[in-house]
Amino acid sequence: MTVIPEPVVFEWDKGNTDKNWYGHEVSDSECEEVFSDERKRLYKDVFHSQQEERFILIGKTNMGRLLYVVFTKRDNQIRVISVRDLNKKEKEFYEEET
Repeated sequence: MTVIPEPVVFEWDKGNTDKNWYGHEVSDSECEEVFSDERKRLYKDVFHSQQEERFILIGKTNMGRLLYVVFTKRDNQIRVISVRDLNKKEKEFYEEET
């Protein structure tokens, strides 16, 4: 089982800062909130882990927005690759699992 390091430290740099705001209107801070969701679901991204191990995190923000986060761990830091809203099928899955 994959464990997210505590405390969670994020790597935001010019390569990924605000990138998800422009594509999906998700701020960096809103993305970080999902990692604190007690009901979050974490999966290994087996299809996209060829060069580095990637993970998928599904969870809620403090305002109840359901997000799908793809990230990797680098030197005990979380580097978010992408984040977006859950689609209808993913929302149903999250609700069933939690």
